[in-house]
Parts: sequence; structure tokens; C-alpha cells
Amino acid sequence: MIEVTGLRHPQLRIDHWRLDAGSRWCVLGRNGSGKQHIDQLLLGKLTGYTAHSVDLGAHPERIRLVSFEAQQIVYERELQLAANDMLEGDDAATSARAFLPADQLQHPLIDRLAFRHRLDTHYTRLSTGESRKLLVLQAILEGAETLVLDNPFDSLDVTACELLSSALASLSESGITVLMLLSNRQDIPPWCEHLALIDDGRLTLFEDATAPSTQAQIDRLLSPSDDAQPDWPEDALTLTEYPYEQLIDLQQCSVYYGGKAVLDKLDLTVAPLQHTLITGENGSGKSTLLGLITGDCTQCYSNDVTVLGHRRGSGESVWDLKAHMGIVSNDLHRRYRVRCSALTVVCSGFFDSIGLYDAAGDHEKTIARQWLAAAGLEGQEDASFHEMSYGEQRLVLIARALVKSPLLLILDEPTQG
Repeated sequence: MIEVTGLRHPQLRIDHWRLDAGSRWCVLGRNGSGKQHIDQLLLGKLTGYTAHSVDLGAHPERIRLVSFEAQQIVYERELQLAANDMLEGDDAATSARAFLPADQLQHPLIDRLAFRHRLDTHYTRLSTGESRKLLVLQAILEGAETLVLDNPFDSLDVTACELLSSALASLSESGITVLMLLSNRQDIPPWCEHLALIDDGRLTLFEDATAPSTQAQIDRLLSPSDDAQPDWPEDALTLTEYPYEQLIDLQQCSVYYGGKAVLDKLDLTVAPLQHTLITGENGSGKSTLLGLITGDCTQCYSNDVTVLGHRRGSGESVWDLKAHMGIVSNDLHRRYRVRCSALTVVCSGFFDSIGLYDAAGDHEKTIARQWLAAAGLEGQEDASFHEMSYGEQRLVLIARALVKSPLLLILDEPTQG
């Protein structure tokens, strides 16, 4: 059992909240509503609060969190290991198998989450959805008694969502408490027993999640804003000035990692003003395909790849091409580790850099502020990017992609978080 009474914190207020062993909870809230402070409270990391009582149960060390932030910590650790040459040869990162207890590698939950075929894959080569499944498996197999999951269904394909939901529903039979922190009401599973809402840091509990009054309150909280979108800058390039028939032209492209084909003889063309949706299961190669287009996958130079009228490997500058692209991706989000303000992140989109190496001008700052406002982040230009919630960070990166009015907008899981 976990119980919190009379908690007051600048970003979190809880009158009384009790989670019994084996219970199933969902806490719903917008980006920046305070969900991340619930994470910190349950992990014993929240400071600066007063409370009548905070009881994290008999084994607080068995409260485990799986979140985008937790994935980022592991990812950065793996990069550090590789940078320090602590891993040699093909061991450029720790394999998924090494994350799980050696005596639990035959556990049926691995098969239930359809993960066994990825056990020998290096962590940094897992998709975002796959790495989240791995951390969920790790927490459960290492004996978690309370599992806190921050938007667990983001970046998972439909089948993976169903498998994870079914697995989580069964955990209460083992006495494991499941608490999901969600940004989208569509993610509330039918087996959820208790619903709470967090808004501006205040936690509100509902007796009946299906009651009309409850649904009306959720509607008010999650209704979209009617903020106007900024106009494109007057000096922006337009596709009427674009001289080529295709923005993207990939012919018979193949990509191999470790001798395995991730993409096999793939063709793709995208014409100006043609909007293209690419779907596929986790690990099917979607991000690799986008890497061929952006140039972040170096095998683009050994394939027939033409982007914005330039064939890769013909002497074109990567930066000249990226000057006309706006990019949002999981890889960019993971690599944006520079400590800076939200405004600096958005302004860096003008220069296609991680952070700013030259000061942005007044014109760039004005456009950046407009796009922050359009993303619902007006007044947060000085906020530290890394102290924002994951969803707010994603909104900042979307604004970063839009500031330079790109001819080609490339979005890899843009609404994650």
C-alpha cells in the first residue's frame, strides 16, 4: 500500500491518495500538468514539500518507473560506454539480454510481449517502443511491486499496445500495482479501476470514471486551444520556387546492420505538396528509412537516394539540404543533450545545430517566440529545456522544425509524449 495525505508542493497538491497493492490506476493530465512530480514523489526524489504523511510502503525500492526520461538516461549511459571504449568491436552497446536477470530469461512474459527475438540486439539499435518494452520487462522481472508507467503506449504499434495492455492487466494477480500517467484519454485501458486527473499540479480523484460529470471535466481539461498559428515569414521559400519533380526519390534502397537487411530494395517517391504517411511495426525500419532521407543513416551514400534535387554522394552539402528540411525524430530528441533554454532550442532550428554556436538575431527570436506560442508554450522561452516535461520538450522540437519554413517536413513519431 502507498498512501499520501495533505501534501503541498509548489507544483503538486494531494489531499489524500491511497494505492492498494495490486490496484490499477490511471492519472490523466496535459503536458506540464505535474505528472512528472508524481514520478519524483513515488521514487522519493521530490523535495521542498510538506505533508501530513507520505507512506511509500514496506519496500519503496521496489517502486519502478518506466518513462522517456528513464530511457534517455540509459541511452546516454550507453553512448558514454561507447565513447570511453569500454565496449569493444561489435559490442557498441549492451545487448537487451544483459538488462534482464539471467535466471529469468525463460520467463513467459518475454514471449508474451513478443520480445524474445530482440534479446541479442544492442540497446541503441532498439526502436523507442522496443526499448520501453525492455525496461518494462526489466522492472517486472527484477521484482517491482509498483510499476509507474509514463505514457507507456506511445511509439508502440497496435499489436504491441495490445500485448502490453494485456500483460499489465494480469500483473494485479501477482499483487503488482500498476500506475499509468497518461496524456491522452484514448490510452485509458478498459481494465483501469481508478482514475485521477491532474491539472496545474492538483490531483483530483474520481469515484466513477464513466460518470457524465467526470467525462465533462476531462473534456474541459483536454479540449484543444484555439490559438492562431503564425503565418510563414514573408521571406520564406515556397514550393512554387522548387524546380524538381520530386522532393524525395529512393530507388531499390537496401540497408544492412550486422549482416541483416533492415530495408530491402525499397522504392519511395514524394512529390511537392504530397503528404505521405509511413506506418509499420516497431523495429520494421521506419526510422532507418527517414535516416536515408535526412542523411543521418550513412548508408544513404551507397544507395540511389535523391533528396531536394541532389543525389546523395554527388558532392552535395548535408547542411545545404538540411537548410530546407524541418526534422522531428526520436533520435534528435535523444541527441539534444545541450543544457539551454526553450528559446535557444527553437532558434537552433535556423542553423540545424544542437544548441547555438552563434547568437540568434532579433528576427529569428521573434519567429521562434511565435512558434512557441503556437505550441502552447508562450511565456516559457526562458525555461530550461531539460527541466520541461517530455511532452513539452517534444512541442519545443516541433517548433524548432517549423521556424525556418522548410520545404520538406520530416516527422518521426512527432506526437510522442
